[in-house]
Amino acid sequence: MNAPQPAANPQDVLRTRVGVTTLLAPRSSLLNAADIELLIAAAGDCLRLGDTRLVVDLGSVRTLNSIALEALVDLQERAVRHGGWLKLTNANTLVTDILRITAFERYVPVMDREQPQAPAGTQTRQRLGDILLERGLLTEERITEAIALQSRSNRRLGQIIIEKGWVSEQSMLEALGEQLGVPCIRLRTGIYDPDVVPLVSPRMAKRLQVLPLQKLRGTLFLATSDPQAIPVFDEIEQFTGYQIKPVIALHEEIQNAFADAFSGKTDSLELAGDVDADFAVVENPVRDDYAVIDEMAEGSPIINLVNSLIQRAIRDGASDIHIEPSRHMTRIRYRIDGVLYEVTTLSAEYHPAIVSRLKVMANLDIAERRMPQDGRIQVHTRGRAVDLRFSSLPGLFGEKIVLRVLDKNHALLDIDRLGMSSDNLALFKSLLDSSNGLILATGPTGSGKTTSLYAALNYLNSMEKNIVTIEDPVEYQLDIVNQNEVHDSIGLGFSTILRHTLRQDPDIIMVGEIRDRETAEISIQAALTGHIVLSTLHTNHAIGAISRMIEMEVEPYLLSSALIGVVAQRLVRTICPACKTQYLAEPELAARFGWSGQVQLARGRGCSECYDSGYRGRMGIHEVLRIDEPLQRLLTTNPGRDELNACLRERNFRNLHADGLEHVRMGRTTLEEVARVVNA
Repeated sequence: MNAPQPAANPQDVLRTRVGVTTLLAPRSSLLNAADIELLIAAAGDCLRLGDTRLVVDLGSVRTLNSIALEALVDLQERAVRHGGWLKLTNANTLVTDILRITAFERYVPVMDREQPQAPAGTQTRQRLGDILLERGLLTEERITEAIALQSRSNRRLGQIIIEKGWVSEQSMLEALGEQLGVPCIRLRTGIYDPDVVPLVSPRMAKRLQVLPLQKLRGTLFLATSDPQAIPVFDEIEQFTGYQIKPVIALHEEIQNAFADAFSGKTDSLELAGDVDADFAVVENPVRDDYAVIDEMAEGSPIINLVNSLIQRAIRDGASDIHIEPSRHMTRIRYRIDGVLYEVTTLSAEYHPAIVSRLKVMANLDIAERRMPQDGRIQVHTRGRAVDLRFSSLPGLFGEKIVLRVLDKNHALLDIDRLGMSSDNLALFKSLLDSSNGLILATGPTGSGKTTSLYAALNYLNSMEKNIVTIEDPVEYQLDIVNQNEVHDSIGLGFSTILRHTLRQDPDIIMVGEIRDRETAEISIQAALTGHIVLSTLHTNHAIGAISRMIEMEVEPYLLSSALIGVVAQRLVRTICPACKTQYLAEPELAARFGWSGQVQLARGRGCSECYDSGYRGRMGIHEVLRIDEPLQRLLTTNPGRDELNACLRERNFRNLHADGLEHVRMGRTTLEEVARVVNA
């Protein structure tokens, strides 16, 4: 694969040649004429150069409108005239639904999607009862009962089954869609084109309970809860002049969408709407006034906006969501692999509603805007629960919100997945297998210390051991582990809980952080009396932990007896596997680091999957220091930093920089990334 051509500006189209195929990747949603023209121009350049096999990568495209759909069909026709073709790939859930409801694959193939089923009429239509039976939604007895009721009334079979409460309306509509060969969708912001909605007047749309979605090649696609309402479609066809194709949606969703669809606002289209069907907010019990607010907001595009904002962050592996107000706009940024990326900007008028919605989800006081607030939100998505830690801070233009994403599925709770080299991993496990002693994890904020301790607890966890943790706050819940949270406001600090923990017959104690002399002394006493104690310190290197404990006025002879090991670490970004490429290191570079022969290194070119950074994911680099007898004897002399460093040099201690270089040699990260996080 050749390197992609450099983009002229952030709105350009990235071009990549893959064999005889050219990949075109728009860097923004195709919602305005300028972006669409850029794609058309890029495709035209390819066709003029003889590159007639084109694939449009929709990875950065949040949604599509009718103009973009028409343009893509036009490009396919141009490519065919040149003896080639155009295909689509990497469409998100929302775009996939738009392509499905418009039967877009009749015009342009979609590469990474199952082939569409044959349209209705090409095979014998199944009865609705048979479909419900096949799906396990109804028994034969209930179908027989429903048919008997239908024969005694003029109501439809599906209506009877829904009224009986045997099948939900959503499931019934999906079955009806299968029977009639009509697509069934979840109606949300972004799936309808705001320029197409006015083709039907608001009064007519509400009277007929329909909503225009998209138009393509003279056909208007219309959301309805009754796909067999032929008189309705005839009336709209006569009014608009378009051929009508129904699309099935819930009646309630159509009603809720009217206010947003006919408002004419498009600010939130790029971000809102791309929410999977299984996404759900776990609402906390709320007071009556909050319940009223939530009820008023039901169906609002703000709910879709917030939900899609959270789900996209979870999908992209973000650790934090920053919602930052300014005078004229609100900026949304995600922290991914330790670096902040701007995702989108919204009109400033949306900011108060976003903040209020998040506060309702976190069970906080929405009327309090002068004081900082902290809370917790839980959502369910993709079959798992994800916790969000909410923090607000009042500023000049409103409250800044930061949501910390605590996704247990992304947490490295397996000690073998921390990224440790085999030597360091074996040494770390041997420290954890000790019968007693203090083990410290050190590093700056955000270096993964707590994650390493969780992985260590997971390694030690068993039914035969009593494990107690003291955390501020508890980030991940572990089975068979007694976890306690610090509450300084009521005098329940680390030292207080730790003192009481020793009366709970613990085998292993994890102290989130040693902040003061009292906590340090109790931790050391616990380590000396037969317990394994794990904790963290904010120091740059492993040897610095010894100096920091001595600075806390811990007696050196006690420290030498209790401390058995220190793990220092940093987090470096790993090379994106989607755009990874290899190169030979320059001889001068190899000589500087003592590498012999030709050394092959790797780097990322940058692609849509890694926000053009060349990196995706993070791993740890470590230094593991075992406190052996010579070092214990040195500790009793109250050594200075120079003496400690000299001791490490004598034993050829493998430091962070050396460990990072080893990962560079193995093609996992880059020299630039190691230099960024380690002061070599």
